[in-house]
Amino acid sequence: MSSSTSGRGLQPNVLSTFDTVVMAVAGSAPAYSLAATTTVLVGAAGLAGPAALLYCAIPMLGIVLAFGRLGRIDVNAGAAYSWVGRTLHPFLGFISGWALVVAATLFMVAGSLPAGQMTLGLLDPGLAHNTALATATGAGWFLLMLGVVLGGARLSAGTQLLISGAELTILLGFAAAALIRVDEGRGAVPFDWSWLGFSHFDGVSGFASGTLIAAFSYWGWDVTSNLSEETRDSRRTAGLAALVGVGVVLALFVAFTVATDALLTGDEITNGQSDVLAVLGERIWPGAGGKLMALAVVLSTIATLETTLIQVTRSLFAMGRDRTMPGALGAVHRRWNTPWVAIVVVGAVALLLFVASNALGSVQDIMADALAAIGLQTTLYYGLAGLAAVVAYRRTLTESIGSFLLGGAWPLLGSVFMFCVFGLSLTRLSGAAVAIGIGSLLAGIVPMLWYWRRGSPYYRPARLDATRSFEAGAGHRASPTRPADYANAGHPTDF
Repeated sequence: MSSSTSGRGLQPNVLSTFDTVVMAVAGSAPAYSLAATTTVLVGAAGLAGPAALLYCAIPMLGIVLAFGRLGRIDVNAGAAYSWVGRTLHPFLGFISGWALVVAATLFMVAGSLPAGQMTLGLLDPGLAHNTALATATGAGWFLLMLGVVLGGARLSAGTQLLISGAELTILLGFAAAALIRVDEGRGAVPFDWSWLGFSHFDGVSGFASGTLIAAFSYWGWDVTSNLSEETRDSRRTAGLAALVGVGVVLALFVAFTVATDALLTGDEITNGQSDVLAVLGERIWPGAGGKLMALAVVLSTIATLETTLIQVTRSLFAMGRDRTMPGALGAVHRRWNTPWVAIVVVGAVALLLFVASNALGSVQDIMADALAAIGLQTTLYYGLAGLAAVVAYRRTLTESIGSFLLGGAWPLLGSVFMFCVFGLSLTRLSGAAVAIGIGSLLAGIVPMLWYWRRGSPYYRPARLDATRSFEAGAGHRASPTRPADYANAGHPTDF
């Protein structure tokens, strides 16, 4: 018996609202993001770091609203890939999906080595400097998460609950203890509410630098949309879970950045680099705090490897199903109901890049530039999705003030912000990083034109229009397993 079939879809109604909230939080990797960006953020914005995270969240929430509204009228594992293609243009839709695939693959490669190093550091700090052992350990974590994702959405959700549950327990405990210390004034710098205002930014340039860094910290919550076909009541659940997830992550980001500004000296923050959370943990709980915070970062890195794998494989599954990429990518395993070919391909490519980037110095430099360029891909597809939501709901925007603000103004603000960050990134990244970022996007033109010329139905879409979708009865679940229905303009939500 064949283990897969291109006619099968992903298993519906597997994930609950709670499951998807956990996925949204894990996707943004709170501990990993804090460890990776806090030192850079404080260096760029100083005491305005918490404000940068807060004000960056406002336009980001516009993109969250856009994803949620689009998910109500088009349930699709491809998310922005489908929505942008059916509202703006199929070419832009494909590039949106391609951007996510490139960014996610690069992130998985870049995230695996730190996972290995930090795991070894918990056992013996000296082992973390053993490149071969760290590479093998990181690859082991990656393969484990690959197996979990291959095993199905239910296994993925259960594993994520254990990993992220432990991470969030540590973070929430330390956040509470840190804020108590800040409130009591037991720190290097007394807290002031002006840290959440504009006064500490070094002009427009300082604000731009701070929000540029902060914008990349939130990426990953949209995994809920890629899981929409496997979620109960997904038209409501995916968007709601993303909102809750971003809210939780925002609170953690601001709390820990305030604690870092208040409890640590400038030298401790600068010298801490990626270990700044461990330094903060040691300050809060001498002896065990540093180890526990390091454990939280390890758990966060492993958790986000899983959600990133889910995003990239579901996106490739949608592309394979639509014949905009090799059709085998749309195959679903009979037993596990997962896009097993896409998972195997992504795993093979990521492992190859992972080993090469750590075995060859020149490749490692290239990977560092590629990681810096991830923001170009993420801000591009976020910005296009924001525009897609405005276009899809354009006929409903004048129905009420709420419709105008939540369906038009806020998503548009988020879209404009993302495109501004994209433009700023082009001026601030190194030439190599920009070349890799733009070059990897342009590389997507090759498969796009190839499958367009071969007549993929994706390039003849039924336009996504909220009014028409609701009139057609969008309350029933979309059935995205039939690519040919792209050409059926009478039922824009069924394809």
